[in-house]
Amino acid sequence: MFRAGIAAAVALACLPTAPAAALPDDGAAPELTTAQRRVVLDATARFRDPRRAKAAGYLPTDHCVPGMGHHWMHPGHAADQAVDPVLPEVLIYVPGRDGTPVLVAVEYFKADADGSLKTSGDRPTLFGRRFDGPMAGHEMPPASPPMPVHYDLHVWLYRHNPAGELATENPRITCR
Repeated sequence: MFRAGIAAAVALACLPTAPAAALPDDGAAPELTTAQRRVVLDATARFRDPRRAKAAGYLPTDHCVPGMGHHWMHPGHAADQAVDPVLPEVLIYVPGRDGTPVLVAVEYFKADADGSLKTSGDRPTLFGRRFDGPMAGHEMPPASPPMPVHYDLHVWLYRHNPAGELATENPRITCR
């Protein structure tokens, strides 16, 4: 269950980060280090099989977000108080040639503590990068509560993104 008032401490046991104020805003297309990429790939490769994602608790949605794809949210991961690099809150899929979902990215998510689009004092970081946001909630799977104002960070591990591995949108992803 999502709660707009979730106060979170970012748990980053295996990947170092810096405080948000110390991070550069250089406009460069960000990328993971080889070690960071390996950690996330090892933790998520099994979800290339969408049946394993469903079995692990990710809820599919029929709604495709242009430039992103279909977001499969894990309610437990999204509601807990940590952002863990090996437990992404969201898996992003696009339909394959036969209609089977194909994993293209993972997304880390944290609800905004005060639910305001005008403040960002609790913006999390992961992999040395600030999350995007705060932003209004997006459409969720049918049985899920509405998504609160939140922060997120996309990681395009399974589909090349010419805008950068950690860019929000991928111009190669379309909703047909």
